[in-house]
Amino acid sequence: MNAAPANAVLTSFSSATDEYIAADELASSLVHPNLGFVLFFCSVEYDLDRLAQALQSRFQNVPISGCTSCGEITSQGYDRGSIVAIGFDRRFFTVGQRLIEQLERFDLADAQQLTDSLFAECSHGVAGTPNTNNTFVLTLMDGLSVSEEMVLATLNAVLGSITCFGGSAGDEYRLNGTYVYSNGRFCRDAAIVLMVSTQLDFEVLSTHHLSPQSQKLVVTDSDPEQRRVLSLNAEPAAQAYARLVGVPVEELDDVTFACSPLAVRINGRYYARAIQRVNPDMSLSFYCAVENGIVLTAMETGSILNELDEKLGAIESRLGPAWLTLGCDCCLRYTQLEAEGLVDAASALLRRYGVIGFSTYGEHVDGMHLNHTFTGVVIGRKQRL
Repeated sequence: MNAAPANAVLTSFSSATDEYIAADELASSLVHPNLGFVLFFCSVEYDLDRLAQALQSRFQNVPISGCTSCGEITSQGYDRGSIVAIGFDRRFFTVGQRLIEQLERFDLADAQQLTDSLFAECSHGVAGTPNTNNTFVLTLMDGLSVSEEMVLATLNAVLGSITCFGGSAGDEYRLNGTYVYSNGRFCRDAAIVLMVSTQLDFEVLSTHHLSPQSQKLVVTDSDPEQRRVLSLNAEPAAQAYARLVGVPVEELDDVTFACSPLAVRINGRYYARAIQRVNPDMSLSFYCAVENGIVLTAMETGSILNELDEKLGAIESRLGPAWLTLGCDCCLRYTQLEAEGLVDAASALLRRYGVIGFSTYGEHVDGMHLNHTFTGVVIGRKQRL
């Protein structure tokens, strides 16, 4: 295997509050004659219309995709109020992008057409015909669309063996509006699908730090379309959850949700269902799908740092030092780290493994929508082909 050149993947970030200055700073680090694609994650503090204009003007003929975040992960670690970007060299990556709008109308025929067009585009690229060894798919989606499960399952049905992962856009816990970016504009009720083919080594991962406890709650009344649970064990949902975790209802907050998560068991594995907020009627809103009859298991949180270090270290032993780790990190993991006073230590770990990414309102992997995970791809420094 051969080593990739220094500009195969470049990263940059800006904390400038002016949209044009931020775009200038990104462009000064990323633009080169073989820049083929730019992926970014940004704060909702920016004027998004102005940021879209600035990015278009500074990366004129380069395709760009991205989304808003609940926090950015830059080369310095966790950050807020910034924009971070990755530039892909066209000599080592072929990236096809498609925008899905009106998510509730996305069906199997749409998925097949979208996937066929991406396969055709990438087949003419640097890695040849896309397959599981040279291609992965990244999805970015409106994190408040309540459509992730349907869109991801539909898309996964036609992707075959190609690994798919991604994250849901955030808005720094405001829960007012989350956006994806494509073709010069930010969109709601939309998703971006990126097919990435490359000659470089890579490995997709999804990991969490949770283990099951004995306590259970059954969803006895819910509004699945709004991901809202009205009752658990036949009593108001917030009241039942508060009793389970030993916290008064009025003190339930993001830290409680982060440190006392719930999960469903499917085929012997546990998948977290993160609570988003307590509503005035004592119902609970979730970031992931919920429905009547499912059993929610109380989960114990372990060490985020140990678990992530072990996972990324094992990949490093197989691929060598990472060129880039593109990470989709659940926003509640940051909340837990902040509550434990471990944000600086976590940032040091992220820097060590070259993680660039964003804090999400949900993570995607192989057709599933998850919470409390770190999901992403590690791109190595050596060529497979």
